[in-house]
Amino acid sequence: MRCPFCAHEDSQVKDSRPSEDGAAIRRRRQCEACGARFTTFERAQLRDLTVVKKSGEREPFDRAKLESAIGLACRKRDVSPAKIEQLVSGIQRRLETQGDDVRSGQIGEAVMHALRGIDHVAYIRFASIYKDFTDPGDFAEIAERVEKEGVPPGQDKLL
Repeated sequence: MRCPFCAHEDSQVKDSRPSEDGAAIRRRRQCEACGARFTTFERAQLRDLTVVKKSGEREPFDRAKLESAIGLACRKRDVSPAKIEQLVSGIQRRLETQGDDVRSGQIGEAVMHALRGIDHVAYIRFASIYKDFTDPGDFAEIAERVEKEGVPPGQDKLL
């Protein structure tokens, strides 16, 4: 593993343990050249996913992009980074079982389904981008639907 500080090729593993959700191994490493310590994560990958966009364009699946999108939707909400990591891992695992090519719509629907059960505000935020809301009435419509469905777990304390 290349050191992120000095780019030296060799590092020594000082500690290994499973991550919180058990889907990855967390490793503490130390660079043999500069002595700096850093953390890496090792995840099992079933296959290399290719995302097929609405335009037909194809690009490799980017886990960091998915984490970022969910993180933005959950910004300033009571959703822990560990929960976001767990959501991303679950969505990625489901997508990997569906085949090598995944439509961008499948990813968006999977994220919306996951966020709907966790935080309604995050769900509406994500839906506003994914569904490309152009009118304030779109927000009102989805907010009414969410209100009729009830309160997700952990959100009842806000009422």
